[in-house]
Amino acid sequence: MPVIHAAAALTPEGWRSDVRLSVEDATIAAVEIGAAPRPGDERCAILVPALCDLHSHAFQRGMAGLAERRGAQVDSFWTWRETMYRFALAMTPDDVEAVAAQLYAEMLEAGFAAVGEFHYLHNAPDGAPYAAPAEMAGRIVAAAQATGIGLTLLPVFYAHSTFAGASPRPEQRRFITELGGFARLLDDCRALMTGVGSVGVAPHSLRAVTPAELAAVVGLAADGPIHIHAAEQVKEVEDCLAWSGARPVEWLLDHANVDSRWCLIHATHMTDDETRRMARAGAVAGLCPITEASLGDGIFNAPLYFAERGAYGVGSDSNVEISVAAELKQLEYAQRLRDRARNVSALSAGSTGRALYQRALAGGTQALDRPSGALRPGAIADFVSLRADHPTLAGRSGDEILDAWIFAVGNPLVDCVWSGGRKLVADGRHAARESIAARYAATMRRLTQ
Repeated sequence: MPVIHAAAALTPEGWRSDVRLSVEDATIAAVEIGAAPRPGDERCAILVPALCDLHSHAFQRGMAGLAERRGAQVDSFWTWRETMYRFALAMTPDDVEAVAAQLYAEMLEAGFAAVGEFHYLHNAPDGAPYAAPAEMAGRIVAAAQATGIGLTLLPVFYAHSTFAGASPRPEQRRFITELGGFARLLDDCRALMTGVGSVGVAPHSLRAVTPAELAAVVGLAADGPIHIHAAEQVKEVEDCLAWSGARPVEWLLDHANVDSRWCLIHATHMTDDETRRMARAGAVAGLCPITEASLGDGIFNAPLYFAERGAYGVGSDSNVEISVAAELKQLEYAQRLRDRARNVSALSAGSTGRALYQRALAGGTQALDRPSGALRPGAIADFVSLRADHPTLAGRSGDEILDAWIFAVGNPLVDCVWSGGRKLVADGRHAARESIAARYAATMRRLTQ
């Protein structure tokens, strides 16, 4: 039974000294407080539970930095999407696996122990299904297994180009499926994920599904998570109002029986009433602050949502930057810029870093149907050790460590990472970094030549 001894650890009761954690079958079997290290213990200085990255489009890691050139017109989310379509149409299954493996190794090195893969690249480049419908999903699973990251697979149902069941555009052909084909794909994904992790469903957005299709896809979820993009862009809200007379989140709350199984990705543009109702429904807000800034989406109304005890987690979405600390910092800094205030997300006296981290921990595990990530018996053995010898931590302890990680140091503070009890990162490096990076580099040279 592996045993980790931490000189300091963040437990559900707060920071504690001399903490011994015993790990068995991917979970924490026992926690001892105030216990001296014993021979054979793996020792670390600072231990915290690891976050989940609740929203990822893995293939988009390969185009990071390739959409930063302005065209003849003003750029927006909608012009960025054209670049994404062209990139998606060029990728083979081997390419997707190579890019996903690179991404997942980077996530682990950044301190994420698990990922929710919002997977919609289903078909061959000509739009035809592969002989094995879950060929592309299988490559995501293979990448997760090669890196060791925890995986919640979220196959996407995507049928239309916009509201009212409009026909899909030709460049969306790799994403498109119909209900019968999606049900078969979902069955295949569940078979692939047996013994690996959870499977949910992801109706892409209200613009990509009809109400009847949404109800059918939700009915296929069983007890698994349900993720959907909602209210990311102002145009999306305007188009939804024109179609239904309601805003996207409002429509979902009125018609879709939104509850704690749901994760509404972005939820950027909500009225105060929508914000309160979503929080009270128990759904998770899937916030992707770096991507939302990159795409010019807008700023989530965190103070009201947090005051209503709304659940949230963070995801890396388009994967332009992979960092636990940077996602949380961007979330807080966006609030500061909008409100011209400081420490907005803390809500009450205390550490902003601690408040951000603990709420993201709880919401992320809820959204991915992953056992609680707290350092307590029965929880999943997902944790991160931080470097105590970094000069920024000199003289700091307790919540000051989280504040330093999030707001001052970032990724360089990550030392070791365990996912499901397996140590995958040591001294800030994934065990298979070199081979994964070499395959990724070869893939990118071919895709960008």
